[in-house]
Amino acid sequence: MNTDKIGAQRASVPRVIAIVQARMASNRLPGKVIMDIAGRSMLWHVVSRVRQADLVEKVVVATSDLASDDPVAAICDKEDILCFRGSEIDVLDRFYQVASNYGANAIVRISADCPLIDPEIIDKVVRVYQDGDYDYVTNTFPCSYPDGMDTEIFTFSALEQAWREATWHSEREHVTPYLRKNTELFDIGNVCHETDLSDMRWTVDEMRDLEFVKSVHRHMTNTDFSMTDILELLSRHPEIVDINAGVDRNEGYQRSLREDTLFAFEEK
Repeated sequence: MNTDKIGAQRASVPRVIAIVQARMASNRLPGKVIMDIAGRSMLWHVVSRVRQADLVEKVVVATSDLASDDPVAAICDKEDILCFRGSEIDVLDRFYQVASNYGANAIVRISADCPLIDPEIIDKVVRVYQDGDYDYVTNTFPCSYPDGMDTEIFTFSALEQAWREATWHSEREHVTPYLRKNTELFDIGNVCHETDLSDMRWTVDEMRDLEFVKSVHRHMTNTDFSMTDILELLSRHPEIVDINAGVDRNEGYQRSLREDTLFAFEEK
């Protein structure tokens, strides 16, 4: 199995790596990351698109070490995708361990439920990070891109500080809230689209989201289409937008905040 372990010998030390967080568990659509879109798994589509970003040197899928996530690791093995398995709940630790293993200077965070992610947008966010003096750059603070184009990049040192100091479940589960909540500690940059498109929903949390993505694919002639191509398609076929209209953005994070508790760290 193509699964990298902590302490494994490094063939190279990439400066920028992308970590795609993926798991089978989902409150609204269990197993969504391995569901079929145009003949391939959703996870394959995400990784394939992230790999097309020019400024990303390596892509690693980070999933849990639970048996229930064996199908995620199996897809990675089959598709020759690097895969790391770690804590189910402490996703922040998962990211830290992957970044440490690969000696990353900067980490791009992508969710496996964003199968329409645009590599050009990833490069745009990474370029702003590289050209500025930032600890953390995103296109979601505030949001102006469609939900499903979410891209974040942060320094290893910022990740390490969050890993050491974040104490709430929401901060450990969603990786970057500690950075966002401590603007006095971190230099934060945000990439804004010239038009506010944040009301558009292109991520997958429910079956109707999946049907939206499948409909987009059915109308395209290849799998390498961009955000601009999707916008043009939706202007010609506005009925596609209605497929998943009305689903809340960031419902998972809002639920975590409502149920938040202090994180119980295990003894090392």
